[in-house]
Amino acid sequence: MAMNRIAIVGGGPGGLLLARLLQRRGRSPVVFERDTHAEERPQGGSLDLHSRTGQYAMRQAGLESAFIAAARPEDQGDRLYDSDGALLFDRDDPTDDRPEIDRTALRGILLDSLLPDTVRWGCRVAGIAPGADGFVLAGDGWTERFDVVVGADGAWSRVRPLLSNAEPAYEGVTLVELGFDVARHPTISMLTGTGKMFAVGDNRALITQRNGFGHIRGYAGLRLAEATAREWQASSPDQLRQALREDFAGWAPMLREVIETGDVIGVRPLYAMPVAHRWQSRTGVTLLGDAAHLMSPFSGEGVNLALADAVDLAEALTSDGGWMSVTRYEEAMSMRAAASAEGAARGLNSVFSPEGVAPVLEHYRARVSGA
Repeated sequence: MAMNRIAIVGGGPGGLLLARLLQRRGRSPVVFERDTHAEERPQGGSLDLHSRTGQYAMRQAGLESAFIAAARPEDQGDRLYDSDGALLFDRDDPTDDRPEIDRTALRGILLDSLLPDTVRWGCRVAGIAPGADGFVLAGDGWTERFDVVVGADGAWSRVRPLLSNAEPAYEGVTLVELGFDVARHPTISMLTGTGKMFAVGDNRALITQRNGFGHIRGYAGLRLAEATAREWQASSPDQLRQALREDFAGWAPMLREVIETGDVIGVRPLYAMPVAHRWQSRTGVTLLGDAAHLMSPFSGEGVNLALADAVDLAEALTSDGGWMSVTRYEEAMSMRAAASAEGAARGLNSVFSPEGVAPVLEHYRARVSGA
């Protein structure tokens, strides 16, 4: 089959890296992105790229120098407190090989690497239908045919239903996202240290993470019914702050400062696809990243897997093996993601546990010892 006209639905890191790799191999992919421009929505916080996945992908794309220039190896520290404010773990080693980079900066590097007009901004894909030869994408007043459609459109993918009936399930935990400016919040900066801070108690956690440009992003997380999480999404910042005061009553005052002083950014219920999600391969349609294997952020693997997926899929789409190469990509990708998804589920359940901080402290100590 022909695999020349390739549509990538979704302009996140995985989709953009796939476009970059395909262009380096002589193809002319089109990226459909619903946002009208790159700055329309906040892109999230800081990411750590791992050597064998995210960093490897940037090297394969010829973007290692740009990544190194924007990365922050100095922000890899870890701190862990209990709910009484006792510091139980404090590690600062900038030689760890997981340098941080703001999601916005990573996306900017990828966008700048693409040929002009690769991304069609403001093009929401409303429908995808099989055609006589390939698939027809449709939006507001437009249709276009492609040989291959790649779903890189995240948790609520519009491409995934062509392959699978599986949907993300709520994981029972919701995060309230908070923002801090270091200049205005020196106490939060001191609490955070040189990377990220976790404070963990009974099924609750406060988290802060250093971002670039003098910003810190924070989260107040707890186990919450999905219906309540949806109510929180419709609540005002003052209402959310009051609810969090009640849920974190009794925590150390220095930790409650995270709740009291942060700018409320949004409410983030956590969803995940079934572990080891797979589908029957279908010629002309495939997935990468969260569209294929959404998981909680408590393994740090999400963007790294999406970038690794892009490397392998670019190879498959430009090989001589036809669609069978893509089928092999799907099998390998699913196996790789399953291990990470299991780790993400364990990480979530260790942080939000009735055992409090003990499982998290054990994890940190084991990681340092190499156990």
